[in-house]
Amino acid sequence: MIAEIVVGLPIDKAFHYTVPNSLETKIAVGKRVWVPFGKKRLVGYVVGLITDELKSSREAGPYQIKDIEDVIDEIPVLDEAMLGLTAWMSGYYFCSRGEAIENTLPLALRKGKTKMIPRQGTTERSYDKSFDLDLTSQQRKALTPILEDLDKRRHEIYLLFGITASGKTELYLQAINRALKHGMSSIVLVPEISLTPQATERFKSRFGDKVSVIHSRLSAGVRFSEWQKTAQGQCRVVIGPRSAIFAPVKNLGLVIIDEEHETSYKQEDSPRYHAREVAIKRAELTNSTVILGSATPSLEAYHAAKTGRYRLICLTERILKRELPKVKIVDMRKELAKRKRLAVFSFPLEEAISRSLSGKRQIMLFLNRRGFSTHLDCKKCGYVCECQKCKSVLVYHSDAGKLVCHYCNRKVDVPRICPSCKGAYIKFSGSGTQKVESELHRLFPSARIARMDTDATSKKGSHERILDAFKEGKIDILVGTQMIAKGLDFPQVSLVGVISADTSLNLPDFRASERTFDLLTQVAGRAGRGEAPAEVIIQSYAPDNYAVVAASRHDYEAFYEKEVPTRRFLGFPPYNRLIKFTFRAGKEEKAKKAASDFAARIRGIKVFKVLGPVPSPLIKVRGSYRWNVFLKFRTDKDFSLQLRPLVAEFKKGRGAYMTVDVDPINMV
Repeated sequence: MIAEIVVGLPIDKAFHYTVPNSLETKIAVGKRVWVPFGKKRLVGYVVGLITDELKSSREAGPYQIKDIEDVIDEIPVLDEAMLGLTAWMSGYYFCSRGEAIENTLPLALRKGKTKMIPRQGTTERSYDKSFDLDLTSQQRKALTPILEDLDKRRHEIYLLFGITASGKTELYLQAINRALKHGMSSIVLVPEISLTPQATERFKSRFGDKVSVIHSRLSAGVRFSEWQKTAQGQCRVVIGPRSAIFAPVKNLGLVIIDEEHETSYKQEDSPRYHAREVAIKRAELTNSTVILGSATPSLEAYHAAKTGRYRLICLTERILKRELPKVKIVDMRKELAKRKRLAVFSFPLEEAISRSLSGKRQIMLFLNRRGFSTHLDCKKCGYVCECQKCKSVLVYHSDAGKLVCHYCNRKVDVPRICPSCKGAYIKFSGSGTQKVESELHRLFPSARIARMDTDATSKKGSHERILDAFKEGKIDILVGTQMIAKGLDFPQVSLVGVISADTSLNLPDFRASERTFDLLTQVAGRAGRGEAPAEVIIQSYAPDNYAVVAASRHDYEAFYEKEVPTRRFLGFPPYNRLIKFTFRAGKEEKAKKAASDFAARIRGIKVFKVLGPVPSPLIKVRGSYRWNVFLKFRTDKDFSLQLRPLVAEFKKGRGAYMTVDVDPINMV
């Protein structure tokens, strides 16, 4: 017997190994094996078996086939559907099948382990039991077709377009309950680890120990334990960020992607998959129902619903008929004229914070920039401190007292004089979350303030501690990045302030307006979830921009109708597909030449429109120069087959390293 084995390396082929007689009864497709690979011993994954009858047509040629050393598993770690899913991922996302498989497994399994004991001291938190709530007539109407599909085990994709606080989570819970009654499992994806504690509470209070939570902050032992419990069928509901889509649940029947528009569902290293597309493919392979939920659907998903590829169901009312919060846009150009200097808080926002604190109500302040000051520049010669490895602007972090690169994490001391002109006019400019927190302490010294960003939540359990304290009323003002902009539900929040609406508006990306609208609408939706009246204040230097105006009115349709003509005219998604090819090299000339050669070769394929080559907007990262080539095309039919030989040729080395990103989210 000959086994077809793939390994977790960027080598796009299966290798043949002979199966010793002693292992023939143990080996099976989907199991892990130990194999000799060059001078190394690697974990391999069995993707096929060739019996004696087929050997003659599949011999490996003049090379002697090596033996498998051992079979690791008693039961396959990959079932038929997961093998099919990883085969599809390999073809669609231009990665090796071994890379795709390893992406679905916890680290312990990739290292060949069969058991792992979690560290002692981890205590399981208990939650009060909750029960199905009475649904509004609109919720019942939305849920009915979903339950019918679950009853009949039909594969269907739903876009649940519900405004903030319209009760989408309760629909998820009741749909899961129906799936469980039919003996089916469910997977629920949330976009951020920061949302996991609140999601865990909601789902565990309803379904108890049937729920497993999987995310990257878990220790290797706990993650392995959760994976094993799920694979054995002990857990039937899995919650987590994008990697949870690969949970080895038994009899999958329902997949839910909450906040489906979120960019964090796209993985930025190989395999560069989008969890939404992988979820839809896995549901197709397992005949499962898919619910994509959002108050601000991605234009791709909404267009798919409009054209009939997805089924659109809408929730247009908040629970208990609560009104959406009133939104005020503050023109920061006028504020600047009044003050003659930049200020973190406008007069209206500062007064609103004071009113909320006096009324013993809670406040959330949003700024999608971490750090203290966004850059350090010389007012005499214009010099800006940049990272030597990345050509990115260094950000000042007050806690470390250093300038930090947000791409390679390089830290440098703050210069006292300008490195260029040697002048003493070097100043901090711009504001990050640390500066907002500092200003709040200065203006409101008695307020209890907490910050929630990547820096403040680096320690294990920090998300949960901050959110618990805020929920219990121990924090008056919560300052944060996009971690606080979505999905969180705190009824006592009466004021939401957006420090700068323009952070993502001027990015070199055709989705800049969409991201701005999404973030503003989502963060505004954190207000007015309780009985107290609520307000939202958005500070902007572009108050007339259609994305800002539409967000202030909670008007998705107005934004969509304004945005899609531009997308259609330029041929961007959802009207065309995109692939980004990035060429990296230590010398810019090599990256540029490889990109130019690739673009010249691919222009001969008629179905593709080539854009570029162009230098990346952030041309240097971690010491490598980057040039991009973009492909636009209308259909996904056979695009992988047409491109694969050329991709394989250029991946072998043209003086530059090439990466492929299908359906890119990050245009930089």
